[in-house]
Amino acid sequence: MSDTTETVETEDVVVAPGPETVRTVTPYEKKLRSEAQKYRLRAQEIEATSAKQLAELRAEMEAKVSMVSAAATEKLVRAELKAAAIKAGIVDLDGLRLADVSGVKLTDSGDVEGAEALIEKLKETKPYLFAAVSSTTTAKPPSQDPPKAKSAKDMTPDEFKSALAQYGVRR
Repeated sequence: MSDTTETVETEDVVVAPGPETVRTVTPYEKKLRSEAQKYRLRAQEIEATSAKQLAELRAEMEAKVSMVSAAATEKLVRAELKAAAIKAGIVDLDGLRLADVSGVKLTDSGDVEGAEALIEKLKETKPYLFAAVSSTTTAKPPSQDPPKAKSAKDMTPDEFKSALAQYGVRR
């Protein structure tokens, strides 16, 4: 019995339910428990690292979405400004670069607010950018038939010489 007592003192003792109340923990069980604890700690570390990385990725994604959304909004505002400027009779669209577009906003419903007012202000301050627009002007649409080449038989001698000169042929 003294042998058992020494064994119990040198090894861990586990109180187990049932008829056998005290049992000793073998070195193999100690090794398994140590490995399990190491894996639990590693899993907790990975989980914490993964959560941190996920939070960083989420923040990065939200920043990129915000940048793309801002760029898309700016392009939409610029397109609406161009349409309003063309309607107002702007001579050169590069003139829109002179305008301060900070007052033009995109509403929640998707409409651009302030474009017409900006164009009117630009018209007052820089009238040379706009041509006179007449609402009575009726433009004739282009013909549906493609232009036909004139046959050499139908040309006058002067027309024939100019056509040859156009292609670099000297006669």
